[in-house]
Amino acid sequence: MPRMQRSIGRLWAGLAVGAVGILLSTGAFQAQTSDLPTAKAEAVGMSSARLQRIRAFVQEYIDNDQIAGAVTLVARKGKVVHHEAQGFRYKEERAAMEKDVIFSLMSMTKPIVSTALMMLWEEGKFTLDDPISRWLPNYANKTVADTGPGKLAPARPVTVRHVLTHTSGLSLTSTSYRGSGPSTLPPAKTLAEAIDRAAPIPVAFQPGEKWQYGASTDFVGILVEKISGMTLDAFLRERIFQPLGMRDTHYNVPQEKVGRVAAIYRPNEQGKITLSVKPEFKPSTTYFPGVAGLNGTAADYFKYCQMMLNGGEYDGQRLLGRMTVNMMITNQVGANKPIYIRGDGFGFGLGFGVALDPSKTPDALSVGSFMWGGANGTIFWIDPVEELIGILMIQVGPYNHLNIRPLFSVVVTQAVTDSMAGQKATIRGYGTAQQP
Repeated sequence: MPRMQRSIGRLWAGLAVGAVGILLSTGAFQAQTSDLPTAKAEAVGMSSARLQRIRAFVQEYIDNDQIAGAVTLVARKGKVVHHEAQGFRYKEERAAMEKDVIFSLMSMTKPIVSTALMMLWEEGKFTLDDPISRWLPNYANKTVADTGPGKLAPARPVTVRHVLTHTSGLSLTSTSYRGSGPSTLPPAKTLAEAIDRAAPIPVAFQPGEKWQYGASTDFVGILVEKISGMTLDAFLRERIFQPLGMRDTHYNVPQEKVGRVAAIYRPNEQGKITLSVKPEFKPSTTYFPGVAGLNGTAADYFKYCQMMLNGGEYDGQRLLGRMTVNMMITNQVGANKPIYIRGDGFGFGLGFGVALDPSKTPDALSVGSFMWGGANGTIFWIDPVEELIGILMIQVGPYNHLNIRPLFSVVVTQAVTDSMAGQKATIRGYGTAQQP
């Protein structure tokens, strides 16, 4: 064969291989984005026409330059009835938002990490009222700092329940948390190292007496590591993400997925967005917090939510028992402990805020709905009475100048059209005497 013919042959062979690769890649992408259970809204008691209001609602925030873009997802009775991308993933580059964009989840990491610890609870590894010093001996004999200026007193033991409910009083200060602040210590390389450094810090109050949002879920994460013998990253990947098919949820976003990561914005003095963090590859970390750190898609987070709504099972994979889910979505903190992150009318379970009084909550959801959000504006909620899931993914922080999160629940729930006659909730929290 002449040399030119051989060259042309090799060229066509290379193009063929490339074409096959593109087809395989496209097929993988299609499989990944089409594996959600879907249905027409009317088949699950919702209105397609009314769901279209979500688009107009989100677009107004985009047009007002308050967010760059969003991915929204709504599911009812196990079926996704709305999944839409609007605006930009990276506005400065005119990169369009897509349904498979990866978002910084921030505190939406917390419920997943709490779920991991409850999976170990189901294996009989501990009771909820065991002291955490059983695995963290440096946290025995804690002192409490709120007894007067410069005075310390013995604190009662911090328990597993305390760290799951944010009633521990524990903190990782700026001088110990990942090496930020004025400390001369190098950054902590692992969560265990950061927690060891923070051991001498007194608790802010007697454990169990107050609800304080902070570092408690970092202690949930380290308990997962100590009890399982695995890093938190590995445990979540092997025991939650892989079984549920959450293929795009990571602490360390792979380099090949960086082109799907959303930029993060901050508001200026006029409430208009300015770029805060552009999408770019970050070297892999060995520091896996419980309070934040995960990145993922709306589709992945739906699978986690539907697992919880199903009472611990999704697509043939059972992660939790139904009674464990009931325990997790029950108010565990009693009365008179404001869940100030969510607003009035909320209690707190084992990893979730729980709606107790719809006359006080800002969200249009049933009693017993459970939820949480992230510092960059993401939020999810699960309404077990209506078998309804809502997920809003945006990237702007702080977001407190916006009402987009509570109003998202309004524009979703107004699309419910069926009657509750004859229906029964799949799961529900237990009533307690301590609830207000």
